[in-house]
Amino acid sequence: MISNSSKFSLVQVRGTWIRQAEQHRLAEGKVSEAKIYENKSEHGVSWTVVSPIVFTYRVIQCQNLLDPTNDTLLWGHLGKEELKGTMDNSKPVKRIVVIDETVNQLYGSQVTHYLEARNVVHKILSLPTTEENKGLELVTKILEDIHKFGIDRRSEPIIAIGGGVCLDVVGLAASLYRRRTPYIRVPTTLLSYIDASVGAKTGVNFAGGKNKLGSYVPPVATFLDRSFFQTLPPRQISNGMAEMLKMALMKHRGLFELLEAEGRKMLHSKLQSCSEQEDSAAASTRIAIETMLEELAPNLWEDDLDRLVDFGHLISPELEMTVLPALLHGEAVNIDMSFMVYVAHQRGLLTADEKYRIIQCMLALELPVWHQDCTLALVQKSLSERLRHSAGSLRMPLPTGLGCAEIFHDMIEDSILCQVYHKWTDELASSGNK
Repeated sequence: MISNSSKFSLVQVRGTWIRQAEQHRLAEGKVSEAKIYENKSEHGVSWTVVSPIVFTYRVIQCQNLLDPTNDTLLWGHLGKEELKGTMDNSKPVKRIVVIDETVNQLYGSQVTHYLEARNVVHKILSLPTTEENKGLELVTKILEDIHKFGIDRRSEPIIAIGGGVCLDVVGLAASLYRRRTPYIRVPTTLLSYIDASVGAKTGVNFAGGKNKLGSYVPPVATFLDRSFFQTLPPRQISNGMAEMLKMALMKHRGLFELLEAEGRKMLHSKLQSCSEQEDSAAASTRIAIETMLEELAPNLWEDDLDRLVDFGHLISPELEMTVLPALLHGEAVNIDMSFMVYVAHQRGLLTADEKYRIIQCMLALELPVWHQDCTLALVQKSLSERLRHSAGSLRMPLPTGLGCAEIFHDMIEDSILCQVYHKWTDELASSGNK
């Protein structure tokens, strides 16, 4: 078969995009990163378009986010030039805020005061954003209210204030409205602070599966304020520290040692800093965010399925949905991590002392390390599902020491899995369920 292939760049001249052969640059103008590959054959013509997508978003740690003198909530998502253009605009500032109903009871008056003090035209939508309600109905409700309120999809971002469910659901709604509307995440739980708020994933549960529907659309900004943790029950702090521990085990020994030494103290102080100097609470959250961003930024759309951040997420989705609402997300993740620590030890990747230190750290953080509903059958089913949905490879992150890890592709033999499971159960079942 005879074929003829050509590669074209795209140049914008006086508002019109012109296709130019790579070897013959004629017009001068704005050059796109996109390319068009044309292939002519005796059967016809085909075109292949390669169009890179670049997202820029900010993650800002701050204090007193709801203080009316703090500009961050309104303008923190903008760069200097964008901000100057916005400030020169005489149009009234307008925002719709979607807030978890429990968070609204605690902070709704502060949010309202902030917006009123700043003369913002606003609507506050309070919703029950729980794991049990995390479905398309909630997304539709948000979209209906956004539509009724009316926003400029370019300059008036939707603000989501709440835990991970709230941020996920609002993110999905924003990705659907007018095909993509900017949104801002304000996490109010430690779990969402470390995990859901700094990536690109949105989603809802569907057909009995966790986050089976979703998109990869990052927020224009995430604003992190640890003062929200003051009103969290201790269990929610512990729940979030599971994701912090995940990052420590995968890639930061210093963070693990900090959690090992100071974790219980941080848990009971709800990660509040007692001075302006960087203390253990500030350091641990900063390191967790930095390590998370290191892993997410190069692979925001999960094109590469080998992901260290999947540690603790092989068994936990099935377990969490099976016992819902008995286990919180971080608790299910920690049970998964606990089991995988035993797998790593069985494979000779961790010493007995390292395994002991990890489990003791988990217990000190008041996290469950075993659950009666995490049966051998559930483990086997979860790993089989993982194999099916990960291009035929298990892609199992395992610690190879304290603060380092590798991804393993081979399936665990049933006999080995059975041995690990029984040892895990024999040693940790007495710790009881959460």
